[in-house]
Amino acid sequence: MKTFPIGGVHPSENKLSSAKPIEVLPLPEVVNIPLGQHIGAPAVAKVAKGDKVLTGQLIAEAGSFMSANIHSPISGTVTAVGPVVNAQGLRQPMITIQREGDEWVEGIDRSTTLVKECKLEAKDIIAKIKDAGIVGMGGATFPTHVKLSVPPGKKAEVLIINGVECEPYLTSDHRTMLERGEELVVGVTILMKAIGVDKAVIGIENNKPDAIENLRKIASAYTGIEVMPLMVKYPQGGEKQLIAAVTGRQVPPPPALPIDVGAVVCNASTTVAVYEAVQKNKPLIERVVTVTGKKVKNPRNLLTRMGTPISTLLEAAGGLPEDAGKVINGGPMMGRAMVNLDSPVTKGCSGITVMCGSDAERKMPSQCIKCGKCVNACPMGLEPYWLAKMSQKKKWDEIEGEMITSCIECGCCQSSCPAYLPLLDWVRLGKQTVMGRIRARMATQKK
Repeated sequence: MKTFPIGGVHPSENKLSSAKPIEVLPLPEVVNIPLGQHIGAPAVAKVAKGDKVLTGQLIAEAGSFMSANIHSPISGTVTAVGPVVNAQGLRQPMITIQREGDEWVEGIDRSTTLVKECKLEAKDIIAKIKDAGIVGMGGATFPTHVKLSVPPGKKAEVLIINGVECEPYLTSDHRTMLERGEELVVGVTILMKAIGVDKAVIGIENNKPDAIENLRKIASAYTGIEVMPLMVKYPQGGEKQLIAAVTGRQVPPPPALPIDVGAVVCNASTTVAVYEAVQKNKPLIERVVTVTGKKVKNPRNLLTRMGTPISTLLEAAGGLPEDAGKVINGGPMMGRAMVNLDSPVTKGCSGITVMCGSDAERKMPSQCIKCGKCVNACPMGLEPYWLAKMSQKKKWDEIEGEMITSCIECGCCQSSCPAYLPLLDWVRLGKQTVMGRIRARMATQKK
């Protein structure tokens, strides 16, 4: 069975909500919609305080090609446009809306009728995806219309659908593949048409046999779509790792992209959102969020409108456990701890993980024993111990030369370190600093 060849770890899965069907969370009374919930330039607000909006209405327009539109998830009145405290405790521009019902924009098909045939040309498909504000829903939040716009001189050969969901605890993609398989497979055909390929592979780790069986049955009625079981190994959901597992091709270091090896990768939930955008005229205003944790009373998969406070989801899952020590936006490997539980659900929020007791505590770090476990675990072939050490010493030129920007921030190094060193923290700092220096150089060169 296939997997990626370099590094990786096997954390405890703890898929506590994998058997819990998707449930619709009641609408919130107030939503806060960040203008920057995607990679690239923040969106530009198109509404002002006092404006009335409808569900699905455009409220913020993409700030550049590398950006994404944002639509209202509820109908009501805009009460503010300005800074609001986000999950990390920082003030971020948001649009605040007070709900006054749920009246939708005309033209959005809210029926459950499956629409298989797509008569649009490739450029029109991409335009509809752009208009709907679709971004990568696995956590990366890369604008999907940008990913589908194959650069001149490049050629897509295969579409890969990411159904791996290797992050411990999270099950939103798993439930989506089980419950919305028909829409997902039609979405695959739409994406194939958009990038001009006749082959697609849906990669799913073999700890989800029900999803594999379900999608194989559905895909058998379509041409060119293969469902490929993969060996369980984290972080196989990483774009480069998934491409290596499925095709055997290695994406070169940055600035190379998957298209340089003929691949385009889309997340499973993103693919369903593409179906809704193209076939139903529905913008990205809601998503499935897993709320989970070992001591969470009722781990659930909730279909949630964007902008809903995280605290509302926690209440729906039985409330915060008494000994909760950490609430993570995402999973325990790549997610980020939150300091503000009233912060909103965003397009990239696939799960909320509550860690309790000793699981939430960091072990006391000791000296590096030079065991090399972090090097063996790194799926990008880097030397995390050295990058972390040089980041502490602010040796930015050295770590740039050692390709620190290739780090995918998966956390394999830190999770495998017997000395409990905060390797990812230091490598992440070094990567962010180096990328800032690179952007500054590019800006200077343009002048």
